Amino acid sequence: MGIQIVWYKRDLRVHDHEPLRQASRQGPVVGLYLLEPALLYAPESAPRHWGFVLESLKKLREALRVRGSELLVVRGEAVAVLEDLRRRLPVAGLWSHEETGLEVTFARDRRVADWVEKVGVPWTELPQHGVVRGRTDRDEWAARWDRRMARAPRPAPERLPALPEELRTVIAQLCTTEGHGELPTLKALGMDPPTHPQQQGGEPQARATLSDFLAERGVDYRRAMSAPESARTSCSRLSPHLAYGTVGLRTVVHATRAAELEVRTRSRDGDPELDDRWLPSLRSFQSRLRWHDHFIQKLESEPELEFRCMNPAYEGLRTREEDWSAEERDRFRAWRRGGTGYPMVDACMRALSATGWLNFRMRAMLVSFAAYHLWLDWRPVARILARRFTDFEPGIHICQCQMQSGVTGINALRIYAPAKQLRDHDPEGRFVRRWVPELRDVPDSWLARPEAMTRDLQERAGCVLGRDYPHPLVEHRTAARQARERIGTVRRSAEARRQAAEVYRRHGSRKRSLRARGVGPQSRRRSSSEPVRQTTMDL
Repeated sequence: MGIQIVWYKRDLRVHDHEPLRQASRQGPVVGLYLLEPALLYAPESAPRHWGFVLESLKKLREALRVRGSELLVVRGEAVAVLEDLRRRLPVAGLWSHEETGLEVTFARDRRVADWVEKVGVPWTELPQHGVVRGRTDRDEWAARWDRRMARAPRPAPERLPALPEELRTVIAQLCTTEGHGELPTLKALGMDPPTHPQQQGGEPQARATLSDFLAERGVDYRRAMSAPESARTSCSRLSPHLAYGTVGLRTVVHATRAAELEVRTRSRDGDPELDDRWLPSLRSFQSRLRWHDHFIQKLESEPELEFRCMNPAYEGLRTREEDWSAEERDRFRAWRRGGTGYPMVDACMRALSATGWLNFRMRAMLVSFAAYHLWLDWRPVARILARRFTDFEPGIHICQCQMQSGVTGINALRIYAPAKQLRDHDPEGRFVRRWVPELRDVPDSWLARPEAMTRDLQERAGCVLGRDYPHPLVEHRTAARQARERIGTVRRSAEARRQAAEVYRRHGSRKRSLRARGVGPQSRRRSSSEPVRQTTMDL
């Protein structure tokens, strides 16, 4: 009897997993996860990603074993591993979810497609969420997303078809063979584990995180999500679980809708214990679930966005990394290590580097500061942040970095004033002082701009600029004005406007018309109040 191989990628769960469900209808199932060197050591890869994955694989293996199956975790490149398994096992089918990833995974999938055609093993790829393969524009995309999300999540199978005894023996031998056995440690993969506690992976943790958010933590989501300290608990913290598929988006959508229905019912019944913050918070969260797929769809429709600006007219606006001057490289290094002289920027970068998570507004500020204040190209900025974010999701990440850098041509510029962000979202300085201890004794009134202190005040605060904490790399108003002028020169050009219309056709939301969106030669300038969705949308 042949076996069905379910190839796990960014879908490390058993609930609402259509490939697993359909494969089990065809016969015995064996799960497969590949620790591919090309991914393990990719420029965007980091130990915190693989720590989360290894925790998730441990839970996935347990879930499959309870159901009578097995998970093989194999180190090696896809085609070589699959061919080796085909020689050892009677492989009758290969199943997986569609993946929207980097060029390295896209190229690997093309090689696997060539292999299955050559050896005659059928490969069935199924959609995982609302992203549509082969889509080249956004007409009717939202309606299709609604239809997909309306389907009830599938429960995990209670039992999977039993493996024949002779195959169980072979698979048991594989599990004790080098490269196929117990899950490796990060050190075994040649990686140093993070020194700061990280968010835990695994489907049970994902489901507990979702439940806790909808029952308690999410009540103040709408108000608290902008401040870096309060957001750490008030945001759902589901973004890494969605990125690695330890929970399905449809599961989150349905659970959130059920929570909203309960809130509405309690409100209608006049429940005196109902907190009136719940309904607006749940509405805000649901809007971000939709935008999750909206951004991934951009990379699915145009994989070249990994390498080039969404609007080609903006290529050459900033110097490419390989041509950077010594000053540009110094600026990049200072931003990367959290040493820009802007306390809120530095605190956010250091917090992110330690924990792997940061709320949306502060992520957007980090990209904006690098792009506008430091005038750095978005590509190296995106690579650094990809390694820092535990929840690195290629489609969201790449498109958001481009949007926050002003190279899409269809989004309003958002140039954040770091001092204002500190005053608005950390007025007592708790977050900044925690992550930038050099500023611990700086008075609140000077914390947003320590460079404005006199030398005597600096000495008394134990924070002398240039000795204990750096001078600001640039002057905010000057840098912001220059950035607007540079971006504006390109944006007003006929070519940029023509390309913007094409960008909108391929990627723009269809809630408003092309002209109303402010793109194309005849469009008017958009209001600065137009909403812009930010990095990871606070999931």
